[in-house]
Formats: sequence, C-alpha cells, structure tokens
Amino acid sequence: MSNSPLFDPIELGPLSLKNRIVMAPMTRTFSPGNVPNDLNVAYYARRAENEVGLIITEGTTVGHKAANGYARVPFMHGEESLAGWKKVVDAVHAKGGKIAPQLWHVGSVRKEGIEPDTSVPGHSPSGLFKPGRENGVAMNQQDIDEVVEAFAQAAADAKAIGFDAVEVHGAHGYLIDQFFWQGTNQRDDSYGGDLVSRTKFAVEIVKAIRARVGADFPIIFRFSQWKQQDYDARLANSPEELKTFLTPLVEAGVDIFHCSTRRYWEKEFEDAPENGHMNLAGWTKELTGKPVITVGSVGLNTSFVGEEHGMNMSAQAGVEAGSITQLNDRINSGEFDLVAVGRALLQDPEWVIKVREERLDELEDYSKDNLMQLV
Repeated sequence: MSNSPLFDPIELGPLSLKNRIVMAPMTRTFSPGNVPNDLNVAYYARRAENEVGLIITEGTTVGHKAANGYARVPFMHGEESLAGWKKVVDAVHAKGGKIAPQLWHVGSVRKEGIEPDTSVPGHSPSGLFKPGRENGVAMNQQDIDEVVEAFAQAAADAKAIGFDAVEVHGAHGYLIDQFFWQGTNQRDDSYGGDLVSRTKFAVEIVKAIRARVGADFPIIFRFSQWKQQDYDARLANSPEELKTFLTPLVEAGVDIFHCSTRRYWEKEFEDAPENGHMNLAGWTKELTGKPVITVGSVGLNTSFVGEEHGMNMSAQAGVEAGSITQLNDRINSGEFDLVAVGRALLQDPEWVIKVREERLDELEDYSKDNLMQLV
C-alpha cells in the first residue's frame, strides 16, 4: 500500500491535502440545540489525527427559516453554533487536518414540527416532495433570494472561522436538487423548464458564495443522479446532457465536484461509445476539467442503499487488496482525484492508517446499532 496513489499528497489550487482520502458528509444528529459540542470536536479531531486527507462535515444548515429537516442537526449560523464550529475547526487543524462544512437546505423534505420554528413548512421549487406528492409551499422570488443569501452568508461565516473550503449540498433530493430534478421542479418561470434553466438557482448560490469568499477559497459542489425519493431518477442520460448540466456550474465558480453514486465502481452511461467504463466522477472530470471526488460504498461489501428495504442497518468492511488496486488504477488513469469514504470511516476512525499499513483484518464492520457509541 505504500505505493498507492490513495496516500499521495495533492494540490488542488489553494487546497493542499496530505492524501486522496475524503471523509464523506454523514448526518448524525448529535448536536442538541443545533450547536456542535465537545463530542463533535472529539469526533472530527479523531479522524484528522488518523490522517484523513479532507474532512467534509455532516450537513449543516444555512440561516433560512425552512432549511432544517431534522432534530439536533448543527447550524452554520448564529453566534453559539459558529463558536461550536470554531472549536471543531481549531481541533482538526491542531491534528494536521483540513475540513470543509457541507452547507445544506432540505427543501420539501422538511415537515412541520421540526426545529427551530415548528410552524414553518418545507420550501421547494413547486411544493412537491416527489412527483405526485405535495409537501410545503412553492418558493416565490423573495424566498429564493433569501435562500441564496443564506448560503452566501454561511460560506462567509465558514471562511471567517477558519474552514479550508465549503461544500454546497446539491444532491439526494434536497432543495437544490429539487430545482435540478424535473420531477420536483414544475415551475414555468426562469428557474424551471429545460435542464439549463433548472440549474439557475444553484448557479445563483455558487455565484453569491464566490462573491462573498473571494477567488481563492475552494467551493465544492456535491450532486447526484439518484434521489432519496427515487433511486432510479436521473438528471442526465448521456454525456452530452451531463455536460449541459455541469457547464453553468463551472462558469458560476465551482472548483471541485463531489459526484455521489451508490456504487462507485459502476459505469455511468451504458451506451457511451467511448470511455464507457467511467463512473459519474470520471465523466464529470472528462467534461469539465475540474478535480472530482468519487463516492459510493467505498470500503463496504454492501451498497449504502438497500435494494428493497431502504438504509442498511449494517455492512461488512469490504476492503480487499483487489478493491484498493482498482482504486489505484482508476486514480492513476486520471478518472478521479479524491475518494470519499462514508460509513467505513464513521465506524472506524483509523480506517486510513489500517488500509495504508495493510491491516485489513483489523477493520471494523459498520453497524447502525452502534451509532450512538461512535466518536
């Protein structure tokens, strides 16, 4: 493993990383009062001291009244929450790590009764949770402007307290993705219609963030084809459509794309005549020239979304020499630059070191039943 490119340093503009391994964002709801606490500090610091190249935090909500969808999720707004995140950032940096918050708005996933104001309904492009299922309210222009500003302010605050980059959550059927997805975006104004028009909301967010943080602060953008509302949903059915989708985001100022798939080893387009083996991250890099993060069941023997029963309760730590060789080969070929590890790293904070030192038999299996004990 000592020769694996997984453990090579990489320079991505102003972002200098000790290796290619990223901690994927994973919501844990461990922040009572929506404030990161000492347990959060210890949790992130432990991954940093065990040589994770870049930590992307759990989703942290921006300062809009309808942004949050779950109890005990940390906020990226408010004096107390920002002070809590400052402790996390300082602890990670003290261990030699790099960290970026994932900025999040859940859209129509939100239900009434969720903090902070339990009377606020979900906000979304068309008041739809998924095709044929209404929830919450359709956003007007003032709502859109307020959310764009909330993302920009959250990014500015993140930079001010020392984060190394920000990630915009544009995946998995949450608000930004609800604008992307035709199934939840039925608008007839400039934010709806064809695929380019459906990127307008995200483009405005990225541009507003860039204006607030400056040219040299990295913006990561996470997107996915699949949705929590429909695992088979797709934004792009061909490389040409994917380029149409990505180009406005590149022009807006995205530096790095985080390409979320259920299984990183699966090719993205069955009928592509050239480079047909590439996954979503590979195609994104090919079409944009931007650095990319691949993600999807890395380090597990089962995919993170069950075929019939939703989220798996447990998964085996499926790292074998052959799987590392495949990652090595694909990094060396230039298909992707960084590899995000989710549940395997959630369960085992020493995952990076154990894999590098070929202590594969010591890797811990993930179990959701143990989640409350994980630090």
